[in-house]
Amino acid sequence: MTDASLKFLIDADHGQFYVQDLEPYDAWMADHATDPDLPPAGWTQEAVYIHRIGVEPHSISVGTARDDMVESLIIVHESEPMIEPTAEHIAETDLEVPTGQLTVSSPGVHPEDGPSMTVPAGLLRARVSYIPAEAPDINTNGGPGEYFLYRIDLWPADQARELVILKQGPNPWAG
Repeated sequence: MTDASLKFLIDADHGQFYVQDLEPYDAWMADHATDPDLPPAGWTQEAVYIHRIGVEPHSISVGTARDDMVESLIIVHESEPMIEPTAEHIAETDLEVPTGQLTVSSPGVHPEDGPSMTVPAGLLRARVSYIPAEAPDINTNGGPGEYFLYRIDLWPADQARELVILKQGPNPWAG
């Protein structure tokens, strides 16, 4: 298998976008959406200020430095890839994808309107890297915040592991 990839721009409304296996995520949400002990989209205080990603079953919320159109790249690898040396911030977590279908959306982009891709079904390790970048070649809302390429590397995992920060970026970092 060769590495598969998906590069896209998405409206990171409210400074976030989601990478999800939508069918099992929706089923989990049907049972847990009203649980007062669960933060929306996995956005705990630690997630907001340290991880920059929110984690829920079958879903990763990627916090962005801009409430704007942002550029992202998802790459599926056969095994753990090298760390991107130019990344300012890097977080890793597990992503369970039982259907093998990933959907990308945001508060302003419905899942059926966002990009999607097929990935290996099962447990994947996800590395989210924040790579400093130039402004994308599109009209943006001109709001505050730095530009990053949000790169998400995925590869099959043989066992579940905790969320880890491989490289901690500066704080505060957005806006």
